[in-house]
Amino acid sequence: MVQVCLNGARTAADSGAVPMSPAALADAAREAVAAGADEVHVHPKTPCGQDSLSPRVVAPVLEAIRAVVDVPVGVTVGARAEPDVVRMVERVRAWPVLPDHASVNWHEPGAESVAATLLERGIGVAAGIWSGTDGAELFARSPLAPRVLRVLATVTDTDAGSAPATARALLATPAAAPHGRPVLLHGTDGGAWPVLRLAAELGLAIRIGIEDTLLLPDGTPAANNAQLVTAARELTDTLPVSPAARPPER
Repeated sequence: MVQVCLNGARTAADSGAVPMSPAALADAAREAVAAGADEVHVHPKTPCGQDSLSPRVVAPVLEAIRAVVDVPVGVTVGARAEPDVVRMVERVRAWPVLPDHASVNWHEPGAESVAATLLERGIGVAAGIWSGTDGAELFARSPLAPRVLRVLATVTDTDAGSAPATARALLATPAAAPHGRPVLLHGTDGGAWPVLRLAAELGLAIRIGIEDTLLLPDGTPAANNAQLVTAARELTDTLPVSPAARPPER
């Protein structure tokens, strides 16, 4: 499974390739799905480029994307978009249009409350477990672990040389695959492509898009999300999947 992450925390100041408005995000999603993406992850943004969980911001983005693609669409539910946990929960409860799933960063305050609210509304939860945080330990003890849609293993190490080792260490934690939940492994910036290669070799779901990297594997700037998805498909098609390389079953 290839998930495209359309924009993330980036804005137009980072690159002209970053889609921001509902219309631009819909175009980017349509092109990425045509290029081979199986799923969409998006950060709804205000007109000034700030991540937002406001119903007035989330609903138009979901409606625009779903008008042009027929794949699952997920959003982020994180402290960047709303640092106040109580307000975050209120906003999720007020969404008139629901995403198929939402990512929750387990190292952030209130993750359990937010995840529980999403599950109550019938929204799948992608449990974000970041390297370099206590998210893995917290998630391993969570009573919600068996109920999440998947684990979103996020490698924050941006060094191309060390990111794969950081990814392996993250996958080795007890929280990496609790209760047999599927894992999507991805990296960021300099670590994006090395970690994607590792994820493909391990037979895990992968993610690529402007949120994770602005560059193609050869280091040239990507024109759009579709170009990144195409590159990911081409790269993974050439890599053998080694069952022996996969993390041990628990």
